Amino acid sequence: MSARAWIAFAAVSTLWGIPYLFIKVAVDDGVPPAFLAWVRVVLGGAVLLALAWSAGMLGPLRGRWRWLSIFAVIEIVIPFPLIAAGEQHVSSSLAAIIVAAAPLFVALLALRFDDDERVHGARLGGLLLGLAGVVALVGLDATGSGAELLGAGAVLLSAFCYAVGPMILKRQLADLDPRASMGGALAVAAVILTPAALIAPPAGTPSGEAIASLLVLGIFCTAAAFAFYGALVAEAGPGRALVITYIAPVVAVALGVAILGERPGAGAAAGLLLILAGSWLATGGRMPPRWRLPVVTRERTRSPRPERRAPAPPSHERVATPAPGARACAARRT
Repeated sequence: MSARAWIAFAAVSTLWGIPYLFIKVAVDDGVPPAFLAWVRVVLGGAVLLALAWSAGMLGPLRGRWRWLSIFAVIEIVIPFPLIAAGEQHVSSSLAAIIVAAAPLFVALLALRFDDDERVHGARLGGLLLGLAGVVALVGLDATGSGAELLGAGAVLLSAFCYAVGPMILKRQLADLDPRASMGGALAVAAVILTPAALIAPPAGTPSGEAIASLLVLGIFCTAAAFAFYGALVAEAGPGRALVITYIAPVVAVALGVAILGERPGAGAAAGLLLILAGSWLATGGRMPPRWRLPVVTRERTRSPRPERRAPAPPSHERVATPAPGARACAARRT
């Protein structure tokens, strides 16, 4: 795998593991989900479009706005507010673990729409294992109240959207520069989310922590993460690009426990293990060949081989060559 692909993988895994913490901080401070999503996409879109414009990459967006809009609705407009709304009722750790089911939805959708990602054999077993993890997670950790169950359902719907979006990106937009395609999608999402943000603004001025959370979400978790993510999908395909969900929930759970004092229950632990194991098997159980680091071997310095001499003729074919002294004696005798 190229250095660029490894950097994109590490960056997205981290940048999409930390948003759950900052979303939780913002919504607990009273920031409405739609307004939070709108701020994210406005900041992220402005940064990416500025970068794409400076690099001269906006031209290829002409004629691609239909698919950019579809991608924006599925990947941004629907899931961003839903995750924020869900985290009003469930912990950030639980939300991150539920989103880890996205590769399972990719595997399900591939049965109908994408032969490259289709599952069978061990991959099908991994799909069923992961779905069992989702059932265990929601059934054991999200049944405290109806609101909590609805919050988990909202996050699960977001995970489904996160499975559909990369498939659209792979088929229709993978040839575009990630800064341009993601910036354009975020701009479309900002326009669509503007009415909802105007209808439900924050009741008061957000706290400093909430404002800092919004800035981190917009600049790092949206602008930077989407740029890296577009490059990652182009390199590895949607199913394997979502391998980031193996690491992102671990980052999110660690931050939730360390900073927010969350204590995931038995269902969360069982669900996380089953979902990650199932997703790993469902997406092939290994990294694709082009992700593997090349094996570098040093060439051995060998001494030059001695030149081969022609084999000596058989003894009966050998002709005796007299020594110079013998030839002289023979000449004197004649």
